Amino acid sequence: MSFLGTIVQKGIGLGRTPDLPLRPPVAEQEQELRRLLEKAQRTAFGRAHDFRDILQSPDVARAFRRHVPLTEYDAFYQKWWQHSRHDQPGVTWPGIVPYYALSSGTSGAASKYIPVTADMIQAMKKGSRRMFFDLSKYGLPPKQLTRQMLMVGSSTAPKPEGQHFTGDLSGIIGLNRPVWLERYYRPGRHITDLPHWHSRIEGIAHEAPRWDIGFAVGNPMWVQLIFERILEKHRARHIHQIWPHFKVYVHGGIFFEPYRPAFERLLGEEVAYIDSYMASEGFFAYQNRPGTRDLHLLTDCGIFYEFVPFTPDNFDDEGNLKNTAKALTVKDIRADETYALVLSTCAGAWRYLLGDTLAFTDVRRMEFRLNGRTKQFLSVCGEHLSVDNLNEAVRRSDLKLRAGVREFAVAGLREGSGWAHQWWVSVDNQSLAPETFVCSVDEELKTLNDDYACERRYALHDVRAKFLPNATFHAWLQSKGKFNGQAKIPRVLKGATLADWQAFVAQSKATH
Repeated sequence: MSFLGTIVQKGIGLGRTPDLPLRPPVAEQEQELRRLLEKAQRTAFGRAHDFRDILQSPDVARAFRRHVPLTEYDAFYQKWWQHSRHDQPGVTWPGIVPYYALSSGTSGAASKYIPVTADMIQAMKKGSRRMFFDLSKYGLPPKQLTRQMLMVGSSTAPKPEGQHFTGDLSGIIGLNRPVWLERYYRPGRHITDLPHWHSRIEGIAHEAPRWDIGFAVGNPMWVQLIFERILEKHRARHIHQIWPHFKVYVHGGIFFEPYRPAFERLLGEEVAYIDSYMASEGFFAYQNRPGTRDLHLLTDCGIFYEFVPFTPDNFDDEGNLKNTAKALTVKDIRADETYALVLSTCAGAWRYLLGDTLAFTDVRRMEFRLNGRTKQFLSVCGEHLSVDNLNEAVRRSDLKLRAGVREFAVAGLREGSGWAHQWWVSVDNQSLAPETFVCSVDEELKTLNDDYACERRYALHDVRAKFLPNATFHAWLQSKGKFNGQAKIPRVLKGATLADWQAFVAQSKATH
């Protein structure tokens, strides 16, 4: 038994979170809002929205909602963040913002510039420590806790721009890793500083046999890509031939289940999966106990949350926020209802609509599941399919047909007086016909969603699929400047993004 491992095990056991919060989340959130307002009251935003007066109110949260409007990225950037990006201090948060994360969001082609302040970096570290402490709940042997951690992310050499730097969030986090993590972290700055993904992947694959990896952290798409390259380079059958002590995979940024069958074919034995929920705007939640795949909301890590019911009263048919939309706080939420997430943060976001939707499964534990995005849903004729529906139908079909699904996307297309759904999918099973796969997905969606089943009888006349090489999906991301550790394929394609994708696929076929 490892003496160091035993010490670490006891230490993180003392720091792990209880399954039920010791302090009421409502009280934590009220205190968090007050802290945010107090620190930002002298900023340009704080003065414009009377933060000082809000703090004097007997009901701070209600006064905050009355003085500060709900907003989305484009409007907030144009009015506020573009000035702080020109290094104007104290715009929406005190001081000059040191980093801007280039968001690889799925809503459009242009990158978003999200402020990352020193306070936000500390808040993210606080959330990460919580997640590390909660590893003690998974029954890992003491020695496991001293093994190395593979962290898959973007380049840790952000681009200088004026008095700040720009880069992907995973690279900014890698650049600001806690000191205690250095001895365990792999691959190291000599690889992560490389600007191109292919170079970093080759560096990791080359050095992989020298490491004793016990944990891996990263986006499923990119971790899988790295594992495949390692196996190919070293002619191994599975990753446990390279890393026999690999026991835990922490994933996030994307729904894991569609990737799981293909991912597990790369393993030699079972591993524990821990889900996390982080975006360029903050670290929001993670799976804090075994026996569930639900996420636990972090209510005291620099973010005040609000929840807008995802209903026609608050959003139009395209998923745009209505001017009359009303937001709730944690004290008002109910289980099994879908909400759009709104943030006010220690990076200077104020009542900012993130774009993700979620449903609480256990309000007492503050546990929830992500189930889609406000603009990433498919409803061209009233079928009302969430990303959650799409993911689950693909997962079931993948298991039933042993398809080996790697990536997929779908769009609604007008055809005559009716509509059609067009799927694009990459699979490992080369003997599987697209018609067989999409027929299975179609049947699964009928069981998952009554509106879909109804529209298949009336307005949705056709559902079809095209199989594409997985490399086509990666090449499209690269063409959009999104070939990085946070990039993900949008599951629902609409508007300009759909037109761009169709043109890219057509061009790819023409050149092959």
